[in-house]
Amino acid sequence: MMDFLEEPIPGVGTYDDFNTIDWVREKSRDRDRHREITNKSKESTWALIHSVSDAFSGWLLMLLIGLLSGSLAGLIDISAHWMTDLKEGICKGGFWFNHEHCCWNSDHVTFEDRDKCPEWNSWSQLIISTDEGAFAYIVNYFMYVLWALLFAFLAVSLVKVFAPYACGSGIPEIKTILSGFIIRGYLGKWTLIIKTITLVLAVSSGLSLGKEGPLVHVACCCGNILCHCFNKYRKNEAKRREVLSAAAAAGVSVAFGAPIGGVLFSLEEVSYYFPLKTLWRSFFAALVAAFTLRSINPFGNSRLVLFYVEFHTPWHLFELVPFILLGIFGGLWGALFIRTNIAWCRKRKTTQLGKYPVIEVLIVTAITAILAFPNEYTRMSTSELISELFNDCGLLDSSKLCDYENRFNTSKGSDLPDRPAGLGVYTAMWQLALTLILKIVITIFTFGMKIPSGLFIPSMAVGAIAGRLLGVGMEQLAYYHHDWAIFNSWCSQGADCITPGLYAMVGAAACLGGVTRMTVSLVVIMFELTGGLEYIVPLMAAAMTSKWVADALGREGIYDAHIRLNGYPFLEAKEEFAHKTLAMDVMKPRRNDPLLTVLTQDSMTVEDVETIINETTYSGFPVVVSRESQRLVGFVLRRDLIISIENARKKQDGIVSTSIIYFTEHSPPMPPYTPPTLKLRNILDLSPFTVTDLTPMEIVVDIFRKLGLRQCLVTHNGRLLGIITKKDVLKHIAQMANQDPDSILFN
Repeated sequence: MMDFLEEPIPGVGTYDDFNTIDWVREKSRDRDRHREITNKSKESTWALIHSVSDAFSGWLLMLLIGLLSGSLAGLIDISAHWMTDLKEGICKGGFWFNHEHCCWNSDHVTFEDRDKCPEWNSWSQLIISTDEGAFAYIVNYFMYVLWALLFAFLAVSLVKVFAPYACGSGIPEIKTILSGFIIRGYLGKWTLIIKTITLVLAVSSGLSLGKEGPLVHVACCCGNILCHCFNKYRKNEAKRREVLSAAAAAGVSVAFGAPIGGVLFSLEEVSYYFPLKTLWRSFFAALVAAFTLRSINPFGNSRLVLFYVEFHTPWHLFELVPFILLGIFGGLWGALFIRTNIAWCRKRKTTQLGKYPVIEVLIVTAITAILAFPNEYTRMSTSELISELFNDCGLLDSSKLCDYENRFNTSKGSDLPDRPAGLGVYTAMWQLALTLILKIVITIFTFGMKIPSGLFIPSMAVGAIAGRLLGVGMEQLAYYHHDWAIFNSWCSQGADCITPGLYAMVGAAACLGGVTRMTVSLVVIMFELTGGLEYIVPLMAAAMTSKWVADALGREGIYDAHIRLNGYPFLEAKEEFAHKTLAMDVMKPRRNDPLLTVLTQDSMTVEDVETIINETTYSGFPVVVSRESQRLVGFVLRRDLIISIENARKKQDGIVSTSIIYFTEHSPPMPPYTPPTLKLRNILDLSPFTVTDLTPMEIVVDIFRKLGLRQCLVTHNGRLLGIITKKDVLKHIAQMANQDPDSILFN
């Protein structure tokens, strides 16, 4: 008898699409591989060099991921800035210049009118040679809407035709993939190319979405593609997920210019398995990515982001009250957004609406563009809007938000005292109020469409607007009523007491926290993003309050809600299982069900096994001594069985349907003229995880979470009774929470 499995067979040990990996098996295989390399390294110099290169390959991979992620992020930033300005006009000196760069090169620009220069032409100037009057306004309006529709149409068409996985944020799917799920093509080269192109188009169209979430997806695509250059990561799914955790950190690093925040985001929000080694490598990848982006300098201000703040005015203890109010607002907005957005996405999935993604995108884009153009705060890109809201008014600011009376009546350096609001500030306030309403409503319908769409920037914009409105209100209150008890101890007349830009920062953090339920990583991202190190306590207070309020109204963040909506098998590590059920209540088969499908170790033919494979859809089968004893021997995966039998038929002489399959160490002598036997012990898992039928489900759930199991066998006095899969556990959790157990679609 031949044991043809002494040589590894291509495909054995791999997984089908939409299946969960076996973490225990993958980690065991990696330990065996590492042990073999270490032992061989003592035998020769070449083996020692191979051992060193194997140890170094992880760091080299992180370097490449950081360089590629940083370069793509710089390209996306520069392209999106140029295409956003293209909706309003074009530079005669060179069409490749955006508005800001076009006027930098001009010799005819004054400081007061630094946004106006003869080199930059609006579309009305190009088409009808004038920028004045109602007709010019209509021409500019029409061109703005037309460009927005063109960009959105290109984005949704490219996604639909070339890479359907390039839509959305990508973070819910990345969380699921990092938990061990396989979605083939989700992190492939086509997804990377199309996501990069369509992300620029989607952001430039003026829709209420951001590029920050999709940049995490882009970075993970880079990580997955580069893994194929290294055997160590290409052949081991668990090792590849360590790389993807680091790539997610690099993605947030370039999205916000926050390397430390990126590492914490990966640890807190997306990673399922995060050993100490991955922490160091994530830190290195985030560092390289941030350095690469800084070298490209996409914003021309030597900063990694647009939102850097220059003010360092101290805040007072009393201001924690409005900061906490902003936290409450952020929590309420987060809970409202999640409920309404999930309801709309469910409607999209279950009705005819989901069959027409192009029409849906064009309708939402048209509504957004038509409502956005008349208001300068909705017309500008969301990143620029947040930058303006974070900004504190200085002597040289020409924004409407800085149109105060007695503007230059200051006695102490660049810190301007609180002043009465002028007409421009009041105009800006009602324009911002309208912007807030539009952003709150339109983001619900935008997030989840079939284009790349991040949620970080729209959420921050909602919070920043609310914060700025509250900040200006507090500033005016302090100016007109500085003798009130709440102000007189710390705010004298003519002092710079309230900083409205700080309120915008705190509001942005509160709303982002309410939607995503991030806490530690959120605060670190916010102070890296803005450089406002003095404002950690206000940011912490707002982030924590928003999380408490949002959790009181609904336990799930937006990403977990979308995971549940899509039916992915994600076992949330943060939630406790508190029900008193037992393993026998969850296992299959239940009472009155057909018996469990098993294979015997030495009495089944190839035909018997192929019949079982064809008649069932199970991912694997327990192997027992005999059907009578039901004593457990091991567990074999369906995919490995199929590949091994096919391979044996091709390569091993005499294997026919009547050949007996053996899962034992030694096979008994066979009578002459019988077909050769097939030995498949090498594909048998001899140490499957087992629990007894009386094990509490809270322990079983914990085992599935901690070890990342696919399935667990249930025994009674050593006899096999049934099996519990990850899907069974998730369905049971859903049932106990009064949710639909059939919403779990995959195993």
